[in-house]
Amino acid sequence: MVSFLNIDYIHAENDEGSGQSVYIIPIEREVERGLEAFLKRTTSEAIESGADHIIFEIDTPGGRVDSAGQIGTLLQNLEVPTTSFIINEALSAGSYIALNTDYIYFAPHATMGASGVINSDGTAADDKAQSAWKERMIASAQSKGRDPIYAEAMADSNIDLPEYGAPEGEFLTLGPSDAVEVGYAEGIVDDRVELLHELGLSNAAIIEKEPTLAEEVARFLTNPVVYSILLSVASLGLIVELYSPGFGIPGIMGVTALILFFYGHIVAGLAGMEAIVLLLIGIILIIAELFVPGGILGLIGVGAILGSLLMSGYDLGQMSMSVGIAFLVAIISSVILFRRIGLDKGVFRHIILRDRTTTELGYVSTANRLELIGKEGVAVTSLRPSGIGEFTDERIDVVSEGSFIESGSPIKVVKVEGVRVVVREK
Repeated sequence: MVSFLNIDYIHAENDEGSGQSVYIIPIEREVERGLEAFLKRTTSEAIESGADHIIFEIDTPGGRVDSAGQIGTLLQNLEVPTTSFIINEALSAGSYIALNTDYIYFAPHATMGASGVINSDGTAADDKAQSAWKERMIASAQSKGRDPIYAEAMADSNIDLPEYGAPEGEFLTLGPSDAVEVGYAEGIVDDRVELLHELGLSNAAIIEKEPTLAEEVARFLTNPVVYSILLSVASLGLIVELYSPGFGIPGIMGVTALILFFYGHIVAGLAGMEAIVLLLIGIILIIAELFVPGGILGLIGVGAILGSLLMSGYDLGQMSMSVGIAFLVAIISSVILFRRIGLDKGVFRHIILRDRTTTELGYVSTANRLELIGKEGVAVTSLRPSGIGEFTDERIDVVSEGSFIESGSPIKVVKVEGVRVVVREK
């Protein structure tokens, strides 16, 4: 009888998860829109393929609160069991993501917590943002049946939990043992194999998902610091190109930076075709401005380009600041280049009229007949005081010094002022 029990036990163990499929999806590096787009794609693929379980292997220091919120909503709406396996750390936004899954397991050295909201400049967010984030943490813990006091302590340093290393004034960070003790972890496992055994999925089909190259590039390019640099490089390169003869390295750099900006935001799902269409319209209008005077088309074109950039941003405030920085770079570079180079090179030399009809170049507005001074002739018409005089068979418009001169009277040229030939009666 014992042998039969052993055989049944072995058979049951070998059948753990047989015929089922498990998707393994990594959550690594910073939490941002690129990660959100990756998780949307992979979880959709898991659902469509009929996955029986999704495991998220988490190792992140946190990131954007807005992206974490979108990811949390995504996880809450999944209709298959989900597990977070914290292989190193799930801090800040990472802890929120973990709390939105059905089960949490820790690696022996993993940590979770320290979820206070920090601004991009390293300072604490305002009370409104902190309060909203704390409520999200509490709600996510409650949704999975976990005691919300610990989620609150992760986001609020005023909660006093000295027994877990978080006295008042410090955010709570849970290690594996404490997480199991407070019910924030189902267990501690050494690796994925042990985790699958704990979940009863040892023999399930494993499907590992990784970001595509495009998604990896998009995650990098949609980082606020990176796209701020891209926009600044684009503005600087295009401004320098305006002052350079031909199309060269500055223009290539500017166009490339702009392409990279939109490429990353399109792949991440931030920019749609409407932003691209608006960008192209703006570029066409600016080019048309070079041939149509007035300035209206140029202003509309600049507005269209700015609109396309703002439409591509997830955070309007952050994108506005990045566009502002790029605009400031463009102004400063324009002033420096104008002072050093002027408008004698680049595109400006084709659109600014520089030809002058000067005397030095052989141009004269009228013939200056100085050679007529002293010549004698006859008044063809009466001079009252202007009329016509004839000098050696050449008839010339003349004017008397003021007195009346009858036709046929002899006259003499006494002064020439441009086209004004002054005569007196002889």
